[in-house]
Amino acid sequence: MRGCGGRRIRAAAVCSLAAVCAFFIGCSGGADSKPQKAQAASGPRTVSVAVAPVQKQDVPVYLSGLGSVTAFNTANIRSRVDGQIMKVNFREGQEVHQGDLLIEIDSRPYQVQLEQIQAQLFKDEATLRDARLNLQRYTALIPSGSISQQQVDTQRSLVDQLDGTVRNDQAQINSAKLNITYCHITAPFNGRVGLRQVDSGNIVHASDASPILVLTQLQPIAVVFTLPEDVLPRVAAQMRRGTLEVDAFSRDDQTRLATGKLLTIDNQIDPATGTAKLKAVFNNEDHKLWPNQFVNADLLVERRKNSTVVPTAAILRGPQGTFVYAVNPDKTVEDKAVTVALTQGDITVISSGVNPGDTVVTDGQDKLQRGSRIEPRSGAPSHGSSTGPVSGAVSRPAQDRPSRGGSHSAGDSTGSSGS
Repeated sequence: MRGCGGRRIRAAAVCSLAAVCAFFIGCSGGADSKPQKAQAASGPRTVSVAVAPVQKQDVPVYLSGLGSVTAFNTANIRSRVDGQIMKVNFREGQEVHQGDLLIEIDSRPYQVQLEQIQAQLFKDEATLRDARLNLQRYTALIPSGSISQQQVDTQRSLVDQLDGTVRNDQAQINSAKLNITYCHITAPFNGRVGLRQVDSGNIVHASDASPILVLTQLQPIAVVFTLPEDVLPRVAAQMRRGTLEVDAFSRDDQTRLATGKLLTIDNQIDPATGTAKLKAVFNNEDHKLWPNQFVNADLLVERRKNSTVVPTAAILRGPQGTFVYAVNPDKTVEDKAVTVALTQGDITVISSGVNPGDTVVTDGQDKLQRGSRIEPRSGAPSHGSSTGPVSGAVSRPAQDRPSRGGSHSAGDSTGSSGS
């Protein structure tokens, strides 16, 4: 009997514990169901996104390449005679003009040499005159038979020899005068003087390996850059239609340094890289370009008139291809397949799928699906969004360009289509 009473007591305790648990479970379930019911009653959740209009505008098409600045003319100026530097007529970094006197070398030894040769010329000319007079006399005596023809021929040969001596003297005089000219080193073209290597009083020789100074032409100046061989026919065709514009940007690709013109395409392709060199010329009036400076070159190939464009951040890629989220009048979104014709930096040209005047979502697409209700907000797309600029596009400050960068196909951003 005692065992039966114990079992009844334990059974009663278990029933009481089960009743208490059921009570708490019922309370918690009722509390959780209230927000769900409220949310269901309020309708679908509104998503805050950034939007932008689809526009029609002219789009410049650029081809971008890496390049370096090259001086149009660079002269390593050396002495062409041996002598002592008497005067240096330039300052380091000075802008000089063609014909300006840069360095004076002691010309007195060459002046003395010139005078010696001139004296020798005077002597040889006198001997030549005497020989010519004797030749005239001998020639006059031939009819009388008082002189042989052999003597006349010998005298004529002597005249020719002396005439050659006089001509040699004259050539030596010209050489001495040329050495005197070489003692006055002048600028061969307009340019900027670099750091000088010698000072007044130094002895220089024509055989010296190092230059006295380096003169570089900075105005105009050139930029040599490379482009893939596949685009060369397109560039060549545009060159036949007119002059193409080239912009030079800084190493960080953010600051436009100068704007110039495409000069020519190299006559061969580098088989190792599959690229060709192109040369552009810049006036460089503000001296922002320097020889051997690294730059990024943007070649303006054409302008596409009245193109339908959207921000590159609006382009998504799904299983069915590229698409955008278009905003309906009732503030819901619809995914629309689009055909990307060209990507230039932060804008993308659309050939079909949307029309000017439509509105597309540019940020927050990862929270959307077809039919989602949105609340448009202002502000640029976040950098962490999966809908960032197309891979490989060039991004530069808006004040530097309308939109630049290499031509690219549809973006690589991912998103889920509602279809």
